[in-house]
Amino acid sequence: MSRAESPRPSPESRIPNPKVRAMPAPDLVTGGSGYFGSLLVRQLRAHGRAVRIFDLNDADDRPAEVEFFQGDIRDAAAVRRACDGCAAVYHNVAMVPLAKDKSAFWSVNEGGTRVLLEACRETGVKKVVYTSSSAVYGAPPKNPVDDDTPLNPGEEYGRAKLAGEELCRQFSAAGLDVSIIRPRTIMGHGRLGIMQILFEWIRRGMNIPVLGKGDNLYQFVHADDLADACVRAAARPGPAAYNIGAASFGTMRETLDGLIAHAKTGSRVVSLPMAPAVALMKLTSALGLSPLGAYHSLMYGRSMYFDISRAQRELGWTPRYDNVEMFRQSYDWYLANREAILAARGMSHHRSPVDQGALKIVGWILRLR
Repeated sequence: MSRAESPRPSPESRIPNPKVRAMPAPDLVTGGSGYFGSLLVRQLRAHGRAVRIFDLNDADDRPAEVEFFQGDIRDAAAVRRACDGCAAVYHNVAMVPLAKDKSAFWSVNEGGTRVLLEACRETGVKKVVYTSSSAVYGAPPKNPVDDDTPLNPGEEYGRAKLAGEELCRQFSAAGLDVSIIRPRTIMGHGRLGIMQILFEWIRRGMNIPVLGKGDNLYQFVHADDLADACVRAAARPGPAAYNIGAASFGTMRETLDGLIAHAKTGSRVVSLPMAPAVALMKLTSALGLSPLGAYHSLMYGRSMYFDISRAQRELGWTPRYDNVEMFRQSYDWYLANREAILAARGMSHHRSPVDQGALKIVGWILRLR
């Protein structure tokens, strides 16, 4: 039938049915039950987005209107089901340094990322935002870290995250639109993991160590600022990589002094000699006596901060929080929720309290200084 011969629709067929509304394509957040993923879900909801979560575990605080898909990021069929029909995918699932599981670093952080990217390509996802890590830079030769700084991770977690980035670049070259976000150490309300030990020590009035003078410039990023950068990156067409951190920050000592002044518990910042302290951190971590990972011993006493100008320029992004503000907020949240935190089970590493292990001995020694 020619175009001229096509029948015209009846008047009734042209009247929209008010009961039938096209639902917007949802965004998928992998790792949406974890610390940062859950905050990203909230920010997407605040932007009016329909959201679904893919994770091993559901979270008690998941909004009722947010869909939940349970599965392992290495399960191709489960991941494909979660991606099907999605507009954008925010990939946050990762085996973090606290896990100290080198095999899982690779099977999850590289292998799981490959599964996710293949599922996105197969289901026609328009945009992927991959949350990487500043660990891909290792201990940088200079600061600030910028687009010209070599990617040279210094431990297994960072190497696996870099492998995930390389997959993103490969899939981008083949036509999938993927942006990479590299955050500095994440802080904000709800941040636990290693930070829970810091907050608990300060609550008790214990002394807090820095390595050497503690004059290493160290940048953090608030989770809300990071989520804002991710949402903006998803809205910008074309693959890119962005370094994300606070615009205002100071030395490690200044950051801790600012938190201690806020807490008013009698804690002090005390210096430990760099070389022996790092050697002890590495040894106790390797023996499984400390929760600290290889990245902690590599970077705690070193300077690291990003040039964030590209994200500011291309995404129109401006971070709102400085180091001390985000530490104060995180500490106050911990105090307000401490009983529930200590009783919780089955949460992600960064939403859970940590067994201090050999750090209890360090804390006892610091009391004598």
